[in-house]
Amino acid sequence: MDNKRRTFLTNLIQATAAAAVGGSIVGAFVEENKDKPLTLRPPGALKEEDFLKTCIRCGLCVEACKNRENKVIIDGKEIETLKLAAPGDKKPIGTPYFIPRSGPCFMCDDIPCLFACPTGALTPDMCKNDKGEVAIDFAKMGVAVIDPSSCIAFWGLQCTACYRACPELDKAITIEWRKNERTGKHAYRIPVVHEEACTGCGMCEMACVTEKAAIKVFPREVFLGKAGDRYVKGWDKKDENRVKNASTKTTTETGRSQKSAIESLNEGIQWDQ
Repeated sequence: MDNKRRTFLTNLIQATAAAAVGGSIVGAFVEENKDKPLTLRPPGALKEEDFLKTCIRCGLCVEACKNRENKVIIDGKEIETLKLAAPGDKKPIGTPYFIPRSGPCFMCDDIPCLFACPTGALTPDMCKNDKGEVAIDFAKMGVAVIDPSSCIAFWGLQCTACYRACPELDKAITIEWRKNERTGKHAYRIPVVHEEACTGCGMCEMACVTEKAAIKVFPREVFLGKAGDRYVKGWDKKDENRVKNASTKTTTETGRSQKSAIESLNEGIQWDQ
């Protein structure tokens, strides 16, 4: 084989390998920049789809969080909340996020991360109450969810770590007393999360004493259900306003609803002939 042919084949193989590697890198980049529904965003964040369209990956919110006044030191180490997603984090690269177990939101009164945002990806509109007042207490970063099978309070052990860590004390998490039927003379002290007051800060998850947190924070859009416009709390005037403009033509279809009532009611029943 002459030198020219050998050089040509060598260059071809190298170019093919480079293209394959480049394609893998681009593919990984694209994959990491897709919408990640379990990502927790800073207070005031738009819904994930709109957030990704609006956030310019400037990092100003992360810097504002890092330089906040109410720094938290645990075991001599400063706890940082917001991170800027890097390759390998499995988050859209360059966007802010936080991990409650290791760095929850510490609910700064002045919400520095929110007001540092130049584009509106983080907006005060998402931290307002019904009166239009802006405060960290009205943020909806996520919602805490308890796993009863691993929460030791459900075992009958006396633990109120998440309750005591919650900045919305007796609002977002309350304690429900129940009789311990196993012993007949003790009580369960069960933590109960109230989603309407929970900000999703994650301080409860960080405080949880179990090896793997028995209380976790998830994005509200992922965890919470939606009753829809067909159902209303007739005793609640605010809920009546929610469905004021609802369509009367709204329907819910399932596999069962496609059958007649007789077919559905008698499904699975064997009649004696």
